[in-house]
Amino acid sequence: MMRVRIESNGEKLALTELQRWLARDPKARRLSVTPVSTPGPTMGALDALEIILGSAGDIANFAVGYASWRLARASGGARGARTLTFGSTTVDISHLDPEQLADLLRRLEAEDASGDPAES
Repeated sequence: MMRVRIESNGEKLALTELQRWLARDPKARRLSVTPVSTPGPTMGALDALEIILGSAGDIANFAVGYASWRLARASGGARGARTLTFGSTTVDISHLDPEQLADLLRRLEAEDASGDPAES
């Protein structure tokens, strides 16, 4: 099981939109997507989404759902929700197509399983 985090990058509304998009996507809606808020002055504000990917199918479904959401938002120039964190690795995924994103997630998962750094 792989647990990744998508961060707001200062645009918290993007996370809400992504969460709704994934919930409506016929394949991605099976994924476990949990909102993460940090206590503090902006208490209750959405800071990240934690997504659990349990299989290769989950990775593919998330990659396609994320890329579709990003493409749908592109015309408005909206940013945010483009940083993926897995363990100690943080990656800007805003430029990746679904295949590249799925490949990145598989490499991160393999790195985690083996304990060796992923090759770039």
